[in-house]
This record gives sequence, C-alpha cells and structure tokens, in this order.
Amino acid sequence: MPDSPGVPGQAGAGRRAGAPGPAPDGVPRPLAAVLDGRTLPGVLSWPAGRPVQEALDAALSAGWQGTVLDLEGVTDKAEFMTRAAAALHLPSWFGRNWDALADCLGDLSWWPAEHGGRLLVVRAWQGYAAAEPEEWRAAESVLADAVAHWRDTDTGLAVLLTRDAGGAARARR
Repeated sequence: MPDSPGVPGQAGAGRRAGAPGPAPDGVPRPLAAVLDGRTLPGVLSWPAGRPVQEALDAALSAGWQGTVLDLEGVTDKAEFMTRAAAALHLPSWFGRNWDALADCLGDLSWWPAEHGGRLLVVRAWQGYAAAEPEEWRAAESVLADAVAHWRDTDTGLAVLLTRDAGGAARARR
C-alpha cells in the first residue's frame, strides 16, 4: 500500500492542526492542494509523460501513504481484480467483483493511515478502458464513490489517473 500521504482538509480551510508540511515544489497544483489540505481529495489526472514516482514522493513528503495500481496490459475484469488485489494488498475476503472492491475501499481498515490520507495512483488504465468500456465505467464509479466516502475524514482517499504509463514507480506503504 501507499507510504504515508498528507492530511486532507476542508476546502478553503487550510491545513488541519498537526498536518504535515506542504508537498514538494513542482507537484501539479491539484495534487499539491489535496496533499497540503487546501482542497478535499478527489479523482485527479496526472500529466502525460510525468513520472508517477513524483506523485508518490510528494504524497510521502506530505505524510500520506501511496500505492500504484498498474493496469498496463489489462484487458479484462478478472485481470483488473487480480491486479487490484495484489497492488492494494486487499484482505483475504475480497471477492474479486465490483461490490467487493467497493466494500474494501469503503472500509480501509486493512490500509491504515494514522496521520495523512491515502493516494491510489491508477497507471496505464487506457487499454482496459478501451477493451472493456462498461467495466471501466464501473471501476471509475467504485473509485469515485470511495473517494467521496473518505472525503470528509482526516485520512481521505485520493485517486490519481495517469494519462500514460508514466514510467516505473515503487509502491509506498
């Protein structure tokens, strides 16, 4: 799972007391604003060609945890679920379907975040979206619902969708 991400705050309210310092310079503004608590977590995009490791490093610096769900080469739901289970270290009760993924992302007791939030980087998703557009819409819905569920907590969840493979990255938990 992710290393340690930053504390999400209320929109316009600034960082919460005890929140880690700001994200490193050069991080795209939407992600930096989430990591330092200026805006609530959401589903964000990452610039094409920019290494996703920069996002993970920024999350770690801000006190957040981060991990990568690498979907390169995934063309069906079964492989999506296999990759999600491995990347997220999902609990043994994960049933490898959309409802089970929603349950896991709505609980997150298996992915503790003591001080900051959690950043899930979804990398190289376009092939899956092209091969299985309806299944990708289901995945997007599950991710968006999970982000909304955790949005007003001290340990929010943000999802970062990369526009391309974005280079190799080390998952941080």
